[in-house]
Amino acid sequence: MVQYFDEIPSSLVKWIEQQQIFWVATSPLSETGHVNVSPKGGQGMFHVVNPRQVWYEELTGSGVETVSHLRENGRITVLFNAFEGPPRIARLYGRGTVYEFGTAEFNSYIPAESRKPGTRSVIVVDVFKVGTSCGYAVPFFDFKAHRTRLLTWAVQKESLDSAAEAASPVGGLRAYWNKANLKSLDGLPGLLIAPYTTESFPIKHRDGYKPDDESTGHRLTRVFGRDMNLLVGFTLGVLATSVYMRMA
Repeated sequence: MVQYFDEIPSSLVKWIEQQQIFWVATSPLSETGHVNVSPKGGQGMFHVVNPRQVWYEELTGSGVETVSHLRENGRITVLFNAFEGPPRIARLYGRGTVYEFGTAEFNSYIPAESRKPGTRSVIVVDVFKVGTSCGYAVPFFDFKAHRTRLLTWAVQKESLDSAAEAASPVGGLRAYWNKANLKSLDGLPGLLIAPYTTESFPIKHRDGYKPDDESTGHRLTRVFGRDMNLLVGFTLGVLATSVYMRMA
């Protein structure tokens, strides 16, 4: 049974904060524009300020649709659903505001020592309606772990920026923002400040981000390591047979 509220019910807050993944949906005003839905994850990324306001830490991505759409019209819906326990879906309808890395507003939400590598903005959502429904069709899934590949990728790029004297070295994070995050698919403005700010990237805790099982090195080790064992075994078998035939 669907229910609607003017703000986030207190009974929903703890459940929201326990979810490991959420989705955000935005759209341009153009009738032919691209509607965007983005999955978001990561430990401690989503925050409930009060029953009418939430915010999340937005990492760097290959696109910048959410930022661009919010700049144009502010409309956003955040969706959560249960993958374990009782079925539940919750949608937060609101108006979003973007605060980019390099601004005082960004720093007021995320102190330098708390920022995740690659974070490009804070998305603040003023909630005006909340909808909950059953979610009976959502399957069960077991949470394994958060991926760290995006964080380790960002650490490498931020390290290049920090080590270079130039404002935007080739291969650095600012260069990536300039290449991929300035405009949306429909040509709407994306990042306006972060690519050009001279604010340094925090280096604290960088060493804490290690490649996960999805990193290239681990994946190659897993795949080729298994195949290599088979190859070595086969080769030894061939050699042993050859030696035996010669001695026979």
